[in-house]
Amino acid sequence: MLESLDADAVRRWSRAAVESLDAHRAEIDELNVFPVADSDTGTNLSMTMRAAATALAADGAGDAAGALRILARGAVLGARGNSGVIVSQLLRGIAQAAAGAPSCDALVLRTGLLLGADQARDAVAQPVEGTILTVARAAADAAAGSTTLLEVTRCAAAAADEALQRTPEQLPELARAGVVDAGGRGLVLLLDALARTVSGEDGAPPELVRAPRTAQQLRSARETGSGEFDFEVQYLLEAGGDSVAALRGKLSGLGDSAAVVGTGEGVWNVHVHVNDVGAAIQAGVEAGRPFDITVVRFADQAAASLGTAVVAVAPGQGLAHLFEAEGVWVVDGDHGASPSAVEVLAAVRATGAAQVVLLPNASAAAAIAEAAAEQARALGIRATVVPTRSPVQGLAAVAVHDAARRFDDDVVAMAEAAAATRFAEITIAQRESLTSVGLCQRGDVLGLIDGEVVEIGRGLVSVAFALIDRLLGVGAELMTVLVGGGAPTGVGELLVRHVRERAPYTDVTVYPGGQPGYPLIIGVE
Repeated sequence: MLESLDADAVRRWSRAAVESLDAHRAEIDELNVFPVADSDTGTNLSMTMRAAATALAADGAGDAAGALRILARGAVLGARGNSGVIVSQLLRGIAQAAAGAPSCDALVLRTGLLLGADQARDAVAQPVEGTILTVARAAADAAAGSTTLLEVTRCAAAAADEALQRTPEQLPELARAGVVDAGGRGLVLLLDALARTVSGEDGAPPELVRAPRTAQQLRSARETGSGEFDFEVQYLLEAGGDSVAALRGKLSGLGDSAAVVGTGEGVWNVHVHVNDVGAAIQAGVEAGRPFDITVVRFADQAAASLGTAVVAVAPGQGLAHLFEAEGVWVVDGDHGASPSAVEVLAAVRATGAAQVVLLPNASAAAAIAEAAAEQARALGIRATVVPTRSPVQGLAAVAVHDAARRFDDDVVAMAEAAAATRFAEITIAQRESLTSVGLCQRGDVLGLIDGEVVEIGRGLVSVAFALIDRLLGVGAELMTVLVGGGAPTGVGELLVRHVRERAPYTDVTVYPGGQPGYPLIIGVE
């Protein structure tokens, strides 16, 4: 049992909080019906605390005050959503109370909880009772009379849980859905992790007492929720304190859930729900220098949260349209260049989904997709790469994707569909080279199957016919042809005729893919 927090204890608390929020993320997402039923509160809290814990892990702070300062700063800069912004201020209040104190004892923590609850409420333009703000105030008030660090943390956690159970009595939206406040539930887990850190016990977090009644009731409640604003806008802002009050008022006039919180160093995290995205960003420009701007449309986020999202690299505008028509999020891999891991990760985060499948669709993009998936997992997103080496394998995987299926089962089904698809490509040799079937010269037409050169010729159509004959020789029920840039006019019709002559029972479909570097890509299932 600890009498005061030291730097190691703060680090243990940060790790325990991340683990607990990760474990309960789906549960908290399901509770999320206010202010917008976008099913992301658990994800936002998990990502916020992970950003804070990561910042602390990378810093060598030697005392509790320094560790709390880094933890709070990381939370402010990494805050996601309204709930994440509020939690960052609770952490900042504790850090401010600890600054300059000889130790982070019961008195410091009591003061910090009160300060954090006040700052969180001040940060929100229009505070609402029955939310995380109410739970935070209850925790701070209950801890005010405690004399030891253990009593402070246990009283705060218990009072937070009691206040959480009363939130449906204060907020009609929660009562209609039969749920407690999602952000408040996350705060209970955060305070419980602190109490367990101080006591040294490994006990499980408190179970949720009040749960959704039925899926139908929850859907009904969400349909009656606020539909006034369509977008969430969030950005970091470099600005002086004098301009922030005016910014808060301006954002409040544009929408709801407006919150502006700072690190104390002239950097602020700005959050608001609006219809006029441009006006929300312009308000930031007038106040200072906005950066790291993100915009989420609630309709897209709510749809993505229903199951697993798919992110694909698509080399070519036509291929992008093919994937987008299937509800896939597309990362531009046009002009023959693979996107960066940062760009792929941005697409993963933009889905708003807690579970994401990545399709690299090219061998060159495989390592990039894996790097993005690893970074996504560090942010609390469950991400897996299905190793598609060609866009036709990606399309085959998407064809069997079922967002309602268990994630692991869906990944297996997609991977099996991709592996069962053989792919052929035609490209033009850019230089003299030795291939597995002999020497090629610059300008030769190369035919590849599953990434290996198997044909060298001078005519694109003749090489394509030779590849098709090879593929048909091992059996084919379905053939897909993607016509890329540089392909001769009418080549698709020629290939369809050739297939029907050789294998009349094979179903063949031609799409304009527009992919660079490969005039033709052919897939066979």
